[in-house]
Amino acid sequence: MKFTKPLIASALAAFLLTGCYNQPGLVQDSNYDRTKTGALAGAATGALIGYNTKGHNKGQRAAIGAALGALAGGAIGYSLDQQANEVARALGTGVSNDPLAQLDPERDIVVSKTPTYVHIMFRDKMMFATDSANLQPRARYKVEKIAQLLERYPQTVVGVAGFTDDRGSYEYNQRLSERRARSVADLLAINGYPKIKGCSYDKALVDNSNAANRALNRRVEVYLYADRNNMSDPCY
Repeated sequence: MKFTKPLIASALAAFLLTGCYNQPGLVQDSNYDRTKTGALAGAATGALIGYNTKGHNKGQRAAIGAALGALAGGAIGYSLDQQANEVARALGTGVSNDPLAQLDPERDIVVSKTPTYVHIMFRDKMMFATDSANLQPRARYKVEKIAQLLERYPQTVVGVAGFTDDRGSYEYNQRLSERRARSVADLLAINGYPKIKGCSYDKALVDNSNAANRALNRRVEVYLYADRNNMSDPCY
């Protein structure tokens, strides 16, 4: 019980920390799940470390550890939340977790977020000419905007994946999707070279049954992680 009380108090403090961020602007997303998750996880870890440290006043040490852990964990979540809003603003769009946004042919760029990363989807039609991996001027400008933001977040780990439709062989599309991912990654190599992946026509958003659907499946996705250990395979 002596251990539980300070942990609860620290958890409440973590939630209070999540309400401190209020970035203005129409593209702001006020859903701070990552901040809350990071703060609570940090509080729990910090409390356990403090409680298990040798010496007297275990409850007091647990409370201090929980508070420090909440600050550290909350800061990671805050950074990701902040990045999502800043990326969206720089790209002239908003943050949307609506799965239908990626299926809207009128949206060339979709920025969303999860508890562990910020996700940016670039529609192929604005990025490359047919069968080309050379970025078009407008696309280069947009990717460079992200690169400028990454200079302020040296801890961010970047992943880039390319996706095609199913026309042509799997092997050809594998090479094309990887080359396209590399073209984007070359511009985002600010704090270390991104992890790239060519996914060919795996993980299609919709079936490749017609030209409109195939256009939706041709895309490049950028992932901004706070922790390299959270990176997953974008092709599956």
